[in-house]
Amino acid sequence: MPRPEPTRTRARGATAPAPAVRDTETSLRFSMLNGVLLAAGLLAIIAGFVSLAGTSTVAAPLLLVLGFAVLVPLGIIL
Repeated sequence: MPRPEPTRTRARGATAPAPAVRDTETSLRFSMLNGVLLAAGLLAIIAGFVSLAGTSTVAAPLLLVLGFAVLVPLGIIL
């Protein structure tokens, strides 16, 4: 009975070549404007919850809506 041919294996410590990183149009690119808008949204949300704890019935909902519905989405989209 003939012996099977040995398969080639990689030497110890050898790794497969890394795949090339492609820059596509679908990748997310965040600029300084995105960071500023996200930070402003986070600050508005924090200020909204703090004012909600202080029983503010006008400022709290406005700050929360501004943060959650306006600033954070703009920070992600732009």
